[in-house]
Amino acid sequence: MDERANKKVVIDAGHGGSDPGTSSNGIREKDYTLKISQYMKKRFDDLGIDSALTRTTDETLDPNTRPKRAQSFYGNGNDVILISNHINAGGGDGAEVIYSLRNSDALSKKIATELEKAGQNVRKYYQRRLPSNPAKDYYYILRDTPNNESLIVEYGFADSTGDDVSQIKNDYETLAEAVVKAVAEYLGVPYTNIGSGDYYIVQKGDTLWGIARKFGISVDELKSANNLKDNSLSVGESLKIPKENESVNEDEYIVKSGDTLYGIAKKYNLTVNELKELNNLTSDSLSIGQKLKVKKTLNNNSNTYVVEKGDTLYGIANKFNVTVDELKKANNLSNNTLSIGEVLTIPNDNNNQNTIIYTVQKGDTLYSLARTYKTTVDEIKRLNNLTSNNLSLNQKLILPI
Repeated sequence: MDERANKKVVIDAGHGGSDPGTSSNGIREKDYTLKISQYMKKRFDDLGIDSALTRTTDETLDPNTRPKRAQSFYGNGNDVILISNHINAGGGDGAEVIYSLRNSDALSKKIATELEKAGQNVRKYYQRRLPSNPAKDYYYILRDTPNNESLIVEYGFADSTGDDVSQIKNDYETLAEAVVKAVAEYLGVPYTNIGSGDYYIVQKGDTLWGIARKFGISVDELKSANNLKDNSLSVGESLKIPKENESVNEDEYIVKSGDTLYGIAKKYNLTVNELKELNNLTSDSLSIGQKLKVKKTLNNNSNTYVVEKGDTLYGIANKFNVTVDELKKANNLSNNTLSIGEVLTIPNDNNNQNTIIYTVQKGDTLYSLARTYKTTVDEIKRLNNLTSNNLSLNQKLILPI
């Protein structure tokens, strides 16, 4: 094995405490660098690579303290890789990797390549010199960690007008995984993509019940997989999602690293709009491990309805003027449990009136729909139990035909 495999990794979550870093578009740098760093620490542990974090909380580290903290774990030798995680600002778009003057570009180039494979465009990987002394690095975290193989990763621009904002918010784990993969391969350590879909980073407001439901498992299974003694969670904590629960039926697909709605839709001969409607999605954002329905449920003698957050069998039955028993019978339901995104067959006996289920499009109004379907605004409101004329994009409406 290459001697580089004996190297240790120090992960530096940039900024923190009284130093928030850049803030834009709902992204506060110190928060996302900590999330990224905590994810990387868990992944390096998975791969058997010794690693340490310069901060594990919202802690202030000044320019004098941070380099000393970084070298307090494994020393100041060349057997240590230091990765300082950051989010950029300035209106650009894409990732950047800056490596120290004392090191080659081998690791930075590999990181840039993996970030590109993960779907992020890379502006450049480079070195930057201190104007007052070109023999020294511009950035203190590189300059003041002598002998270590130190580099900075800027994952994207918080104030980007391109796709960086959504990538940072929704795909930071994917980008962090790319860096982990690059480091593992650079060190000659066998790499397995355990982090893609098998782990979940706890977010503010998360509960065990909510996470278990998200991945279609029980709370007990989640607790057992993570050796949890109680239901307490910490923001940034990495939870293992039991592998056996990733199996899904042929009508479902589990989102993996690098997936897009377009790619999934194409794979299952759907349009993006059909895929979004099938799963009641209002944006193009996806999460690793998310379950998507990929098969349209069609019945020529019935209408269909996609279950939304807050729906109950009673509410849906009332909405379509059928009984709960009729609704359960039409869908072979043995209990009253519903899942968001589930497609229900609505019995066609809707007051003996022929109807369709229509999804509200941009620009639709009750008046325009009434005119198109040769009915009245009042009739549409009656069929849908509407109390106002307001419509929401992707809202489902019963319309007479």
